Amino acid sequence: MELKLYDHIDNAYNRKNEFLHESALIHDEIARTKDRKIRAALKTKLQELEKGKDFHQYIQKLRKYELDEKTFLDNLKKETEDFKQSLKGVNKQEEKLKLKYFIASKEVEFYKPYVDLCYDAEVKYKKAIVIFEQMKEVIDHLEFNLKELENAKKAVKNKDRAKESAGKKAAKIRKAQVEKDFKSNLLKLKQKKNEGLISVKALENEKRQLVARKKKDISIIENSSIPSKYNKELVENKTYETTKAIKQKLAVIDDNESNVIRTVPIELDKNISFYAIATCWLPGLGQYLNKQYAKMALFLLGSFFIYCLAIPYALGFGNYQADGIMSLVTLADGASKLDKSMIYMVEGIISVILILLSVSIFIISYRDVKKVTKDAIRGIRPKNWFETKRSILEEGFPYLVSLPALVVILFIIMVPLTTTILLSFTNMDPKHQSKFQWNGISNYLELATSEGMIGTVFWAILSWTLIWTIVATSFAILLGFGLALITNNDRIKGKGFFRGVFILPWAIPAFITIMFFSIMFARQGILTQILNAITGLTLDIKNNPMQTRIVIILLQGWLGSAYVFLLSTGVLQAIPADLYEAAQIDGATAWQKLARITLPIVLFQTAPLLIGQYTFNFNNFSIIYLFNGGGPFNPSVYGNLAGSTDILISYIYKLTMDNQQQAVGAAVTMIISLALMLFTFIGFKNSKAFKED
Repeated sequence: MELKLYDHIDNAYNRKNEFLHESALIHDEIARTKDRKIRAALKTKLQELEKGKDFHQYIQKLRKYELDEKTFLDNLKKETEDFKQSLKGVNKQEEKLKLKYFIASKEVEFYKPYVDLCYDAEVKYKKAIVIFEQMKEVIDHLEFNLKELENAKKAVKNKDRAKESAGKKAAKIRKAQVEKDFKSNLLKLKQKKNEGLISVKALENEKRQLVARKKKDISIIENSSIPSKYNKELVENKTYETTKAIKQKLAVIDDNESNVIRTVPIELDKNISFYAIATCWLPGLGQYLNKQYAKMALFLLGSFFIYCLAIPYALGFGNYQADGIMSLVTLADGASKLDKSMIYMVEGIISVILILLSVSIFIISYRDVKKVTKDAIRGIRPKNWFETKRSILEEGFPYLVSLPALVVILFIIMVPLTTTILLSFTNMDPKHQSKFQWNGISNYLELATSEGMIGTVFWAILSWTLIWTIVATSFAILLGFGLALITNNDRIKGKGFFRGVFILPWAIPAFITIMFFSIMFARQGILTQILNAITGLTLDIKNNPMQTRIVIILLQGWLGSAYVFLLSTGVLQAIPADLYEAAQIDGATAWQKLARITLPIVLFQTAPLLIGQYTFNFNNFSIIYLFNGGGPFNPSVYGNLAGSTDILISYIYKLTMDNQQQAVGAAVTMIISLALMLFTFIGFKNSKAFKED
């Protein structure tokens, strides 16, 4: 037990509870004393103090205060009810504020003598003072504006035709004068322009200001001269004053009450640190004991989710076919023929996610109760609902905004991702489509050791995938950067035309381009015939593995160059000409300018995006599948699992869709994902742009 109490910014306060102060002094002496006899004597003294607690002079005063407070609160309820009866016929909003003011006036009177006795009386007195001193102004503001609003509404309903007509005539005369002044000012502006005193742009700006001023003046004239318009505007104004303006004033009072709570400590005569552990099984219970009732309601919703949704579902209640979490163990083993292992796996994963969400709610509730009780023991009062709400809206705003995204990530992304991971450890193949079981790391061992056709094909395709990724992407980058350098040269004419031509591969949908090139490179295709005529050879591109690979690399280089061209063009245009001029003065050659200025700047700006190009081409399914379906096929090397130009992503597609080898396909997917994450991490980590950030 500490001798001092502290607020949220560690300001120290003396204890008002004399019994606790004496107890804290003895505890402090025990902590500082090393002599056993003295410590034993002090512990005896502390025990005697605690035994005589009920007879302690301060405790007796405190008990009397508590009895007086109970009597006061009982009487206050009756007085408040009587006062409420006297307010019949009063506006509900006004009645609510007057009741608060009445209660505050009574509380100020009662708690004032007890301010020095305990901090609870002090905080209640100061909160009552805030309401008593500030609520009267709010009530007066509301009463005045309610009367004005009522009169304005009556005036809107009961139009005086004579006044309305007179107002319109007066408004017409005044508007005519405004129009006359407008034309006069406009004429003066034109004269200034003709005399060369102002520019055309200045003339246009001044004209816009004159038009805006004229509209504003006409609106003011109509609203002030014509009674019907004036009263309608008055209704809108007074409606605002009696609603939003009052809310703002009450928010100020709530804020001032919160400041009182922050600056008056709480002094507890019992240890409540056990609340966090004792109430952790039911989120909301600890908040109830801490008297944070609004927060309690939120956590009770969490308890409802845990005990009425998450746990029952995890135990199998409400499942479509499965048995909750146990489904991940059984995978429909021993179930009926209609039950499918895949459904069991998915529902088991959902059960795990629901349990993890439940555990998160338990942890958040426990930490909240623990923090509040720990602070209360030090002297910091728990936040009221106004402070909690403000904290949620300000500090918790990012979490509230991210909540829908979290739900999407959990059930739209994490469930399929987790299913893929777990599926790679099963034996789901053509023989085990409906019912499959856990298979350990057999699929990974089969791939790693090149066992069977699947393992052999995997390594052959992996080597081609790496060649394809490196060569095709590098070619696209070099081509795009080279074209950007050429079009950025000052000696090139018609840059706009060339830039338009160079971005065409990016502007046209890729699948259309690929399909057209696939047709043109067929045995009787136009491009094949042209190449045959030029080279004198008889090319059969789509049936020759090497020729197909060369063509798709060239095609992807052309398709990917447009993106790199745009990136590089933007960076090249932003490089200051001063750098090249300084290099020219120093005698640098064109190659040195390129190597020392252009390349470092371009790579610094585009390196992360270029790394993304490599990862994109590693999984570039469309060009492989659309150009030749992964062919030509070579059964002696790839069996019926893949073709000569298939990369890993298209290999996975054929494994799962054509050959029903979902488990092995999932294993290959995991290997690809981990490899790409590692490559991307290393690439980003070593890029200069990320190092400097």
